[in-house]
Amino acid sequence: MKCPSCGTTADGGRFCSNCGAAFGTIPCPTCGHEPPAGAHFCNQCGNAMAGSRASHGDSGNRLAWWMAGALLVGLILVIAYPVYGPDRPAASPPVAAGPGVGPSGGPANIDLSSMTPREAADRLFNRVMTAVAADDSAEVVRFLPMAIRSFELAEPPDADGKFHLVLLRLTGQFNAEALAGAEEILSEHPNHLLGLAMAGDASLALGDSVAAREYYRRWLDAYDTETEKDLLEYQDHAPMFPAMQSTAEALAGND
Repeated sequence: MKCPSCGTTADGGRFCSNCGAAFGTIPCPTCGHEPPAGAHFCNQCGNAMAGSRASHGDSGNRLAWWMAGALLVGLILVIAYPVYGPDRPAASPPVAAGPGVGPSGGPANIDLSSMTPREAADRLFNRVMTAVAADDSAEVVRFLPMAIRSFELAEPPDADGKFHLVLLRLTGQFNAEALAGAEEILSEHPNHLLGLAMAGDASLALGDSVAAREYYRRWLDAYDTETEKDLLEYQDHAPMFPAMQSTAEALAGND
């Protein structure tokens, strides 16, 4: 008998030794329904079937993450419709999205549709970063996909907006995407301190310490000249610079 999922010849047992698919129908461990033989997910409740790759570790977590993300993307589109919709009424004055806004000023308590797309994205960014600082993982999981998608909808962002998006992607461990975003900042501003630090952090997260060291060496070389520019994003994120400098000196201080 061959596996109905991958075609590997069966060697006995109830599950394929190659891909973990079930032979024959077995009940879903969540709802008891019996989906078709070899199904990776229950066609009644959507839960991963026992023995399927999706029922183990990272695959299951990734599925749950993207399902949550898809739901939240739908929510942000509903929220944003008054801004993007063709028959929207005249916009009310936008609410300023200043730094450090806590849960009381988060999207659960305010009308995001009264803001520009960028203002809504910044408010969601503040919500996520406040949750990270408070070690509130449930809040992070709830709002992180929405915050990422909101910055993507608000394109084209400035360097500060791109930095926010990179930091959100790093928070969600979307490290390759974070590195690509940091490189986008550097393609326009080669010595941008936030872009260099994020590229270094993303490289470390991807296991590339050589690249991380080079990014942070460039950070040290550019620091004096860049800080003299007194860019708005440097002012807003100045409290992050001491930690960036410590990382730079630890990685590249002796180069």
